[in-house]
Amino acid sequence: LQKILILLHVTTCVVVGKMLMILFPNAMKRYILKQGEKSRMNKNPKFSYENWGPTFFSFKYLLFVLKVKWRRLEDEAYEGYPAPNTPVVTFNGEVRHLFDFLQDNRPLILNFGSCT
Repeated sequence: LQKILILLHVTTCVVVGKMLMILFPNAMKRYILKQGEKSRMNKNPKFSYENWGPTFFSFKYLLFVLKVKWRRLEDEAYEGYPAPNTPVVTFNGEVRHLFDFLQDNRPLILNFGSCT
């Protein structure tokens, strides 16, 4: 049921966005560039609007957003419920899942950090 609701929501957003791009191209360009500022996408001088702007609200965009949102459904954790078997990347670049690291009755400890 959640996947169907996400499908309807994302499809509606893409259809409306595509219609707005056709009807009001300059206003939508300004809107998309403003979104690019938030994600700092437009800070890269080699990455101009003409390269990525028209891809917004395309069929590939729809499929990508659906894939991301559906995967996030599987990764939600709720207090008192089993943890999700989230994919993780090892230091070697290998994709594994959290449950691959469980050993017998030993607790699994996750340590998050940042390297800047």
